[in-house]
Amino acid sequence: MDSTMVWEPQPREHKTNSFGNFTNFVRRSFRRSGRRNSSTKSLSDSNIKPMMPCRNFEIDNGVIGGQRSPDRHSYEQVAEPVWKSHLYQVQLKAPKPQRVVCTNHFSNKPFQYGKEYHGPISREEADRLVMQKEGCYLIRESQRQPGSFVLVFNFSNQPRNYKLYFDTEENQHYVGEKRFETTQDLVADGLITLYVDLNAKDYIEHMTLNAGPAARPPDQQDFRTTHEQTLQRNTPTRPVYNTFKASDCEKAHNFKTHSYYGPHWCHYCRNFMWGLKAQGVRCQDCSYDCHKQCSTIIPNNCSPDRKLVKRVFGVDLTTLIKAHDQKRPQIVESCVHELEKRGLELEGIYRVPGFADDITYLRNQIDKEGTVPDITEQAFDDINVIAGLVKSYFRTLPIPVITFDLYDQFIAAVKMEDKSDVLKALSTALKSLPPAHYELLKYFCRHLQRVTKYKDRNLMSGENLGIVFGPTLMRAPDHLAMEAVGYIPYQKKIIQSLIEEQDVLFER
Repeated sequence: MDSTMVWEPQPREHKTNSFGNFTNFVRRSFRRSGRRNSSTKSLSDSNIKPMMPCRNFEIDNGVIGGQRSPDRHSYEQVAEPVWKSHLYQVQLKAPKPQRVVCTNHFSNKPFQYGKEYHGPISREEADRLVMQKEGCYLIRESQRQPGSFVLVFNFSNQPRNYKLYFDTEENQHYVGEKRFETTQDLVADGLITLYVDLNAKDYIEHMTLNAGPAARPPDQQDFRTTHEQTLQRNTPTRPVYNTFKASDCEKAHNFKTHSYYGPHWCHYCRNFMWGLKAQGVRCQDCSYDCHKQCSTIIPNNCSPDRKLVKRVFGVDLTTLIKAHDQKRPQIVESCVHELEKRGLELEGIYRVPGFADDITYLRNQIDKEGTVPDITEQAFDDINVIAGLVKSYFRTLPIPVITFDLYDQFIAAVKMEDKSDVLKALSTALKSLPPAHYELLKYFCRHLQRVTKYKDRNLMSGENLGIVFGPTLMRAPDHLAMEAVGYIPYQKKIIQSLIEEQDVLFER
């Protein structure tokens, strides 16, 4: 089949096409705002918030940086933070996509493709068409596998062929992990990725060397906790009684792939994040942005933002207490206080279930408001509802109080025959818990010990509480899911020992 090739006008440049255009955009936006005082301010010292991780910026030999001096009338170039633009400049030189238009009509042309679709032409013919100019691309139907499609484009004077897929539910095109609304964007991102990899491979391999966490942009510092500076200190290996602080807890970032619109720089290595989509990763708890390769070497210094941690149930324990700057979750402390006030002598406390609708209502209210509502006797006369609420919180923790990675160590400890060896092994295992988990377990086991002091009336001994809280405070990891039932007696024994021997096992 013959295909007629027609060159289209060059498509509009992407919004990140040059620093000059970007600067002009900021200048025009600021001029329209009516706040510009041309007699005293220039672009570099105006109080603008551009689409990059610095509020006031200046371009100097490929480096961006700077801050306003205290008198607010002069601009001072500083060394930190320095946003490196080398990769940005490399991206600007990448070839631009230009589709090869086919004028033939196809009655069975897929709806998701436009004029770049050339039907079932041969691979040789497709390669010949795109070789007219770098960046040219087209889509053809595979002759060997009818119904499947191939994206062909010219990069570095070589034809590239990729099997092309289309997600009918999301209406997105893809050849790998990244998804795009149009084939034009897919090709543009592919050209950028290949060009950067070809021309800056050595730079990328070494860009994380000697890199340190860049200062956060001013617009992201406003909501940081007052303890963020303490993260620079050495995190204690285990908590010490009366000195535990949520801000001292070490927490890994919760990174997920993210797409950025407009120029964006890595907060760790300070280099530009290239590409059009899914250029890097963003921490879901503190909005820290970085390259995917940088995320593997960033220290565990996440400082969660309360605005991003919107729920209580189902949230990682360390994330929750750091976001709220608390020693323990408020929900646990409030429930324990109410239970000790009016539930210690109640028969079957923690064993008798509360009304499920009331527990669900309280859960929804806490997740919605972020704080514990009124749970006094006037609001909820059934104390079993409050006991059910705290058990529900423990069950929904993504990582249980006794963490998955220490599950085997705790089980091995209670399998020992000699009691002194059991207590010694449990003490060692407890000291390996993350500080937030250790603090909460110590607090709650002391509460449960107070419950056992009324066992003659509430009938809840250490053994009975171990049966209730064994599967709640420690859950079997995935690799032991099939054997979990067989470990229930050991879980009961662990919790029972933590309750009855907590004065020995936990530090004062």
